[in-house]
This record gives sequence, C-alpha cells and structure tokens, in this order.
Amino acid sequence: MLDEIESSRAIINKVKKEDNLWLGIPKIPQIALDNTDRNRTSPFAFTGNKFELRAVGSSANSSASMTILNAIVADQLNKFKVEVDKLIKKGEKKDVAILTIIRKYIKESKNIRFEGNGYSDEWAAEAQDRGLSNIKTTPKALDAYVSEKTIDLFSTLNIFSKRELHARHEIMLENFYKKLQIEARIMGDVANSQIIPAVIEYQNKLIQNVKGLKEIGLSDDLTAAPLSIINKISGYLGVLKNTIDTMLEERKKVNKIEDSREKAIAYDEKVKVYFDAIRYNADKLEQIVDDSIWPLPKFRELLFLK
Repeated sequence: MLDEIESSRAIINKVKKEDNLWLGIPKIPQIALDNTDRNRTSPFAFTGNKFELRAVGSSANSSASMTILNAIVADQLNKFKVEVDKLIKKGEKKDVAILTIIRKYIKESKNIRFEGNGYSDEWAAEAQDRGLSNIKTTPKALDAYVSEKTIDLFSTLNIFSKRELHARHEIMLENFYKKLQIEARIMGDVANSQIIPAVIEYQNKLIQNVKGLKEIGLSDDLTAAPLSIINKISGYLGVLKNTIDTMLEERKKVNKIEDSREKAIAYDEKVKVYFDAIRYNADKLEQIVDDSIWPLPKFRELLFLK
C-alpha cells in the first residue's frame, strides 16, 4: 500500500514539473504551460512554450519567414547579452540583471502584444492607436525588405547584403504582379469566349420563348416570368461585360509601367479591384443559365458530381 502511495506521489510530482515552464531563473514564480486552444487569429501566436507561425500561404515556402524570425531572435539575444553584461559590470548579480532587462523588454513590447481577434476591425483601430503599422497590400508590405532597419539587421548578422535584399524585393514584386497579370488575362478570356456567349445563347432561348407565348395569345401576366429572367440576365450581363472591358483596358495601361514596384502597386490598385465585381456577376449568371448551356463546371457539380 505504501509503495502504491509513493508511486502515485512520484507521478503527481512529475506531472506538476512537466506542466510548468522552467526558465532557469530561480527568482521568478513558476509559469504554467499553456493548455488552451491556440489563438487562430494571430499571425505569430505564442502557444505556451513556443511561437507558432501561422501566416504563411499554402503555396509559399516558410523558409523566408523563418530566416527573418531567426534573424530577429539572434539580434535580440545579442542585444540582451550586451545589456545584461553592462548591469553585471556595474555590480548587479546575474539573476537580478536578467530580470531587470526582461522587465524592461516586457514594458517596451506592450504595444505589440494582443490576445484578441486579429481579424477584427476593432483590432485595426487599436493597432493604429498603438502606433503600429497596418499595411493592407502586398506590394507596399514588401518594402519592409529594403528598409534601413532591415538592411542593418541582415548585414550586421552577415545573412544578406543590401544588394541581396534589393534583389529579393525585386523578385517578389515581379512574382506578385505577374500572377495578377495572368489572372486578369485568363479572367478576360474565360468571360469573353465562354461565359458571355453562353449567357447570350440562353437569353435568346428565353426571348424566343416569350415570343412564342405571345403568338399563341397568352396574356402579359403569363409571360412575366421569362421576361423577369431576361431582365435579370441582362443586368448581370451588362455589368460583367463593362467591368471586363474596363479591367482589360487598365491592364494594358499598367503593362506599360517599367518600374517593378509601381507596376505591382498599379496591378493591385487598378486591375485587381475589378476581380470581385467580375466574380460576383459571373456567379449570379451561373445560378440562372441552363446547366446544358453553361460551359464550365458549376459549383454544385464540383461538390456533388453527377
């Protein structure tokens, strides 16, 4: 019986040790390891005993992000050691010096620590109040690669030179605008050569239907349904065609820009802005046009194959 009790105590003590985070600093209280769900709205969440990177796109390689994060950590550790050593030289004990600098960093990092919903409008307003940057577009966000602070960080740590950072910046800008360039071209081709002809074909069938109904003497009330569908189709079709034409004209203008950064920003602000309207009206027409005429797989067909 005593053996069983001692065994149980040993297990409990082991669990207690494993549930706490030991930092090697005896003068601070035990820190319980996080056992809650992760903050799914944070791009860089602290999950108890590690930071978790959650902002990498599905087609992206996380190595670039990890390189940047590791560089930041390495730089901060160097600065931390310098500041701690200064206090030790002034006569402070090692543990006291470490805690003093950690306390200082906690206060300095207050503005960037947030545990709420990182996707909310409230956080965007809060971030602005805290003086944090909130860059919403990729081309402008990529400028961080060639800022003075970034160049100083990477060159000091002998990771990238100024020239290498500018080269990467140029490549990322080119990748960005070329993807939008391809998407805009395909969107225009699909709409003009497949969607619009199919919509007009279906519309003509409805027009012939209305004519036939009137020829046999049916009242306007009985032809109202197909006429209503024709009007609805005409509305979506007109907006789709006008938006496509405007987008393609903007694309031609933007393609003449030589500077990669200006071109990327122009594609983002003057071409991509039409994508949602094109998608919306095409989706509405997809819901109306006869399945046998619509040239592309419909959403429900992708989900539930016949």
